[in-house]
Amino acid sequence: MKSIKSFQVRGIPGEVHRIAIGPRIIDYWQPKKATDRLLIAHDGQNIFDGKTSTHRRSTWEIGQSVNRVSREIGMTPPAVIAIWNGSTKEDPWARFRELSPEKVFRGGVKPIIGDDIPFSLDQLCGDEYLNQIFRKQVPQILNHLDLEVTPARTAMIGSSMGGLATLYAMAEHGDKFHTALALSTHWPIGADALVDALIGNLPAPTSHKVFMSHGTKGADKNYGPFQKRADSAMINKGYRIGHDFLSQVYPRSGHNERSWASYIDVPISFWLKSLAI
Repeated sequence: MKSIKSFQVRGIPGEVHRIAIGPRIIDYWQPKKATDRLLIAHDGQNIFDGKTSTHRRSTWEIGQSVNRVSREIGMTPPAVIAIWNGSTKEDPWARFRELSPEKVFRGGVKPIIGDDIPFSLDQLCGDEYLNQIFRKQVPQILNHLDLEVTPARTAMIGSSMGGLATLYAMAEHGDKFHTALALSTHWPIGADALVDALIGNLPAPTSHKVFMSHGTKGADKNYGPFQKRADSAMINKGYRIGHDFLSQVYPRSGHNERSWASYIDVPISFWLKSLAI
């Protein structure tokens, strides 16, 4: 684990730390008081640092949200581990390969993509990406921070392809975390077949919780019919709206960090309030 730098962000106490574990860059933050809660985020370059974010120097403002929501509830905030995606100028499609639900596509769900996206089943690496998170990266950071967390108090969050990866991670690694927060899940890449496969593979709702959302602008304007299908599948699977499942639509919200930040308190509250019971 190699330290890169530490930096301050307005609205977040203390410092955010940037490290590298192998080739993977990771940002993380922990509260001053020891915590037993953990949030793992995809697309880590968009979580804390506006200088590295994809759109308009805007971030998800997750660090501000976990502090704000925790203060309202009266609990210690969770630590946040933000995993950068692997895309670079030299390899702009690494994110697509990492965040794809690999077994679902290899199992027969046909990706619906443009000719401009180089795609090969042999190049997908979503399984290895998640294995590295749960078997190497997160354990190393928690050991470094001397934090002990349980799956029941761990959540994962992602948007778009990261929303797919979050749901896929719950299906494949549901013993490592119990709450999935999937914003603007990119269902059109596999359409109804992808919805059915991903929801069908989720664990039973006994101890797991799922939040989903989408807006009505940009790419999100195409998500409505697929999300309605996902909602129905979740209910048929036994998830209860308002208890262990919540699906929200945000009119005039789009497909970017600023939009997700505008309602980030809702999924964070959905998760953290369940831990206060």
